[in-house]
Amino acid sequence: MWHMYEEHEFWGMHFFWWIFWIIILIWIFATPWDIPGQRRRRDTPLVILKKRFAKGEITKEEYEEMKKTLDKD
Repeated sequence: MWHMYEEHEFWGMHFFWWIFWIIILIWIFATPWDIPGQRRRRDTPLVILKKRFAKGEITKEEYEEMKKTLDKD
């Protein structure tokens, strides 16, 4: 019965465990630190426009004109 537990019998499963742990480590280190497991979404042009208007970087007229342009696309 012990002959079934020789090293060469389980090399395949050992290989898959290495792959599993490498994938886990890559996933841990490739994700942002603030939200583990989730990537940040990029802001859409409309969200950026709203933020600029809220900060006072553009006037209401500029905001409405740019919003019309964005809505056309």
